[in-house]
Amino acid sequence: MAPSSAPRTDAGIVDRATAIRPFVREHALRTERERRVPDEVVSALTDAGIYRMNVPRRFGGYETRLRIQVDTLAEIAAGCGSTAFTALIQAGCSYIAALFPDEAQDEIFTSPDVRVGGTLIPDATAVATADGYLVNGTSGFATGCRHADWHLLTARVESGDGPPEVLWTAVPMTELEILDDWHVSGLAGSGSNSVVARDVVVPAHRVLPVGPLLRGDFPSKTNADDPFYRMPVPLLFCAWTAPNALGLARATLEEFTERIHRRGITYTFHERQNEAAVTHLQAAEAAMKISCAELLTAEFVDRIESRARTGDPYTQEDRARIRAQTGYVARLCKEAVDLLASASGASSLHREVPVQRAVRDLHALNLHSFVNPTTNLELYGRVLSGLDAGTPFL
Repeated sequence: MAPSSAPRTDAGIVDRATAIRPFVREHALRTERERRVPDEVVSALTDAGIYRMNVPRRFGGYETRLRIQVDTLAEIAAGCGSTAFTALIQAGCSYIAALFPDEAQDEIFTSPDVRVGGTLIPDATAVATADGYLVNGTSGFATGCRHADWHLLTARVESGDGPPEVLWTAVPMTELEILDDWHVSGLAGSGSNSVVARDVVVPAHRVLPVGPLLRGDFPSKTNADDPFYRMPVPLLFCAWTAPNALGLARATLEEFTERIHRRGITYTFHERQNEAAVTHLQAAEAAMKISCAELLTAEFVDRIESRARTGDPYTQEDRARIRAQTGYVARLCKEAVDLLASASGASSLHREVPVQRAVRDLHALNLHSFVNPTTNLELYGRVLSGLDAGTPFL
C-alpha cells in the first residue's frame, strides 16, 4: 500500500471530511454506475485519514472519539451514501480487527491506512485443524471488498450438540474470490459483492470467537485495558450507521431548499415553489424529523461514550433501547427524504439529481437487518414487556 498524506492526528478530521464532500458528491453518480467507490475517492478518504479512526495508536491510528466519528461519517454521507456506507463498514471492521490476538494485529495493521472489510453472516464453514481452521463458503454483502486489504469472514463451526460456534476469521483479500453479483437499487455503489473462500487456511491467532466478543471478552492483551476498545461492538455499529442516514437527509433538505427558488410548481400559478404554503409545511416537517433524528443520535452516542469512560455496565434495556433508537433514526430520515422527494417534481427523477438516489439509499439502509426499524422496535418492546430481547446482538 502506497503511503498516504493523512495527518498524524485526527485533529480537524471533520473539517477534512467537509472539504472532500464536494469531490465525493461529484463522483456519486459514477460510484453508483460502477457499483463501487472509485479509486480517486478512496484515495481522498485515505488522505483525509478516514480509515485511521479506529486503528490503534501504536500502529499510527487515531482512536477517534465516537462523536467525532459520527460527525465525520455524516459529512461523507452528505456527499454520497454508498461511499459513506463503505467507509463506516471499513472503519468499523478496523475496530474489530483491533480486538483480535495481538499477533494478528501485527499482520493486519502494516499501515494505519489499511482497509478491513467484513460481514457477520455465518454462511461459510470452518473445520478445525491442528493449528487453526480450514474455511470454505460464500459470504454475501462484503461491502467495499474490491478496495479491502483484509476481510473478516464469519464462519460457523458445526458441532454434534447444540448450535454451531461462530467465528470471525481474518483473511487477506488476496486469498478470496470476489463475485460480480452486486446489482441493487440502493447503496448500489457500496460494492457489497459476495466473496468466496475455497480451502482457505486460517491460523488460530487470526480467529476471533463472536460469542465471547458479544459478552465483552476478546483476546487482544494490548488493547484489553484501553477504554476505547471496551465499547460494545453491536452498539458501535448503531453509532456508525446513524450518520449514514443523517448525512443523506441533511443533504437532501439542503438541496431541496435550494431548488425551490429555481423552479415552479407545474400546472399551478406558483412560479417559484418556495412561495407555496404546502412547500413551507413540507420543508418544516422534514427539518423537524431530521432534528429529532439528530437528538436521538446524540443521546445514545453520548451514552456509549460515557459508559466507556466510567466502565458502568449496560442493562439489556439499555442495549435494546440503543438499537431501537438507531432504527428510529433511520426511519425518521427516510420519512424526511420521502417527503422532500414527493415535493421535488418529476425533474428530480433524473439520475443526476441526488434526491432520487437518497430515497433509494435510505430505503436500502432501513432494510439492513441490524438497522431495520420494525425489528429493532420489536426487540426493545420485548424487553420493556419483561421478556428476553431474543437476540445476542445487543
